[in-house]
Amino acid sequence: MTSPARTRNDFAKTQLVVFYVILLLAIDSINPVKIFLHVFPNIQPWQVALTSVVLMTYVFISEMKQMLYFGVKIFFHSILSIFFREVSIVGKQNIPHYGPVIFTGNHANQFIDSVVMLCTCQRTISYLIAEKSYNRRIIGDIAWAMGAVPVKRAQDAARTGSGKIVLEKEVSGTDDEMICIVVNGHGTKFLSQVKVKDKIRFAGASIGLKVVSIESDTLLKVDGSTLEQVEWPSDPISYDILHWIDQKVVYEKVLSKLASGGTIGIFPEGGSHDRTDLLPLKVGVALIAYSALEKDGLSIPIVPVGLNYFRGHRFRGRVTVEYGKPIYADPTKLSDFVKGGEAKRQVCNEVLERITDSMRSVIISAPDYQTLKLIHTARRLYRSKYMSSWEKQDLSRRFAEGYKRLLTIVNGNPPKEWLQLQTRIQDYQKELDDLGIRDYQVPSLLEEKDETSGDVALREMRLPFRIAETMLLLLVSALPALFLNLPVGIIARYWALHRREKALAASKVKIKGMDVMLSEKVILCIVLVPSLWVFYGVLLYLFTDWDWPTIALAFWCFPLFSYMGIVTTEAGMVDLKDLKPILIRIFPSTRRRLLALPDIRRELQKDLREFVRAIGPSLGELYTDKTLNWADFQQTLRQEKEKSM
Repeated sequence: MTSPARTRNDFAKTQLVVFYVILLLAIDSINPVKIFLHVFPNIQPWQVALTSVVLMTYVFISEMKQMLYFGVKIFFHSILSIFFREVSIVGKQNIPHYGPVIFTGNHANQFIDSVVMLCTCQRTISYLIAEKSYNRRIIGDIAWAMGAVPVKRAQDAARTGSGKIVLEKEVSGTDDEMICIVVNGHGTKFLSQVKVKDKIRFAGASIGLKVVSIESDTLLKVDGSTLEQVEWPSDPISYDILHWIDQKVVYEKVLSKLASGGTIGIFPEGGSHDRTDLLPLKVGVALIAYSALEKDGLSIPIVPVGLNYFRGHRFRGRVTVEYGKPIYADPTKLSDFVKGGEAKRQVCNEVLERITDSMRSVIISAPDYQTLKLIHTARRLYRSKYMSSWEKQDLSRRFAEGYKRLLTIVNGNPPKEWLQLQTRIQDYQKELDDLGIRDYQVPSLLEEKDETSGDVALREMRLPFRIAETMLLLLVSALPALFLNLPVGIIARYWALHRREKALAASKVKIKGMDVMLSEKVILCIVLVPSLWVFYGVLLYLFTDWDWPTIALAFWCFPLFSYMGIVTTEAGMVDLKDLKPILIRIFPSTRRRLLALPDIRRELQKDLREFVRAIGPSLGELYTDKTLNWADFQQTLRQEKEKSM
């Protein structure tokens, strides 16, 4: 993992090189090109320039892919610095420095997920991307520059089948004891619309059942091995047909890239969503891992990547990227994979389960969003002092897994004391939301409550200066924000809402469709922001008497002014939030609520810690062990669930 000191050292070297080049260009007597032309007067400046252009073109063409990737990475670094106020990285030491790697990430923020992985990983990643997205302008162009591999997905071409279906009974198959389900149709046309290897997906379901045989227009059999992931319909139900797609060419490209030491980025859930846990993983990543082992003898590390967003669909949110320890396909089971049939299925399912465990080890999973919010509030109350990103992730995960384990212990019926504490924590967070303040600001309210008269006088003397500072920051940011950022921001917001509604209507797995919001904002801003700069440049040309160099300077300053507007606006908003508890105390009712918060928080913190001490021993290693191997923990948890079923 690159240390902060080394990063600062590299940045300092870059600065010195840039300033040195500027110095050479500024003084003719030490400019190497000027000196060269002086020594050889027969050589013209345009000849030197032409030679430089030819050499630059040669270098660019010979290293085009790497140059494009590097350029895209720099561009998206700037995008992340604009749209996120903090990007934290955990577990970077788990990334292999060389050789083939498969990165598997949870898919919680559509195209932004790949951008975050791209900018936080030192390896060059080629992503598998849905062909539907690859064919979109901008997204497809960027994906091509990054060397992405398009994949045609069955769900993108799904169509509704005729009639309705019902599952009648379960029978044992003949293909290595495969479990088959009989599907009876009413008004269906299986013979003409469905083929073997296609999938049948119930209306509202996200998982399809593979067709193993077609008996007639109204009778077929499907593979029942994944039926536990689908709610069994009791009445006739409409269905979608997902046609089988031969991915042979895709696998060949991927295996070739891995064999040459490249890296692949995959989101094995298959599609972006806004749920608080993983969707069932697609089998493709398992097939790639074992195919590489079979074809090239490569045991490829599969590195889980946890993308943990906080207000991830909002402007200036936060994200913590956690890279977990790699896992590998089991070489001892390669013969079963080669054998095919049910043996191959079991091998792939086994590695998929381990990949799922490893991916759950780098995210904070919860039953729903409200529970996830409760967990983060409890973590802040339980331990108030400063924590690193890794410590926050670890403690939040302990609370999340402890919550689920407690529910299991009490059979889903929490005791009264637990429910009361949970309600109090939720009420506390709701009060913070209503007042518009953060948990970290509450202890300062207690300090103000206990101030002496001298402290009060000093604070009241500082208050006007803080207000003036905040107003100055907001005024400085007002001009660039008003003309360069606000128009695009308003359009992007409404465009993202429109795209969210469209994505939600087309999806079987999204809850509110919030996962597409930020991606659509970024895509639109990539187009509109430069267009706005060009528009202002044309206005300067038409309505001012500025010469071309002055207009060009103004045009190249637009990005700087726009970014300064964002940074100063955020600084002003942070100061405004810090001042808010003081300003809203003007109102008597709000003042009483604010002054009550420190005592409420102190009592909550005390009761929460006592509750954790009381139930801690029953949580086992979650409470007793200082460090946990989260992948092993998730694997043990899954195996215990399987035994209890």
